[in-house]
Amino acid sequence: MGDAQGVSWLRDEDADLRAMLQALEEARAASDDGEVPVGAVIIHPERGLIAKARNAKETLQDPTAHAEILAICQAAEALGSWRLEGCSLYSTLEPCPMCAGAILQSRIERVVFGASDSRWGAVDSKLRVLEPGLFNHDVDWRGGVLETEASDLIRSFFRGIRDGTHKGSQSSSRPGPESRK
Repeated sequence: MGDAQGVSWLRDEDADLRAMLQALEEARAASDDGEVPVGAVIIHPERGLIAKARNAKETLQDPTAHAEILAICQAAEALGSWRLEGCSLYSTLEPCPMCAGAILQSRIERVVFGASDSRWGAVDSKLRVLEPGLFNHDVDWRGGVLETEASDLIRSFFRGIRDGTHKGSQSSSRPGPESRK
């Protein structure tokens, strides 16, 4: 009998879990900063982790400061190229239309996300921007990796905002749960 080392799909799943755990760390840090808890990491096939980021809209007062966008910018800088071919992006929340567009533009090969986003999700929930054949670049994707953990983190954040118990620095001026990132 072969061990788990010999089963490629199991190795891929383990890699997805490890990367998503890193993204969840970023999401927790975002929450601590008073940001909506979304984290993202980008893994290069040879270099490994090349970017990690968390939401920073409130901190930077920048509507484009989503975790995925910030991670894409870091990865492009790390590689010295906007073409992130072969890279995988892991996000704790399904990317929105803006982030899905940046994923396509940067030529990321694969997206893995935790929680679905029924309001802003542009991979599978609300829109299907990454649908194969729509653009000149196709992106493989997988949803639901550590979905419970990612969903619980977001729910807990907004529950804390509503009941006034969230300790984040920006929490007193935050909008309600209808705001995605």
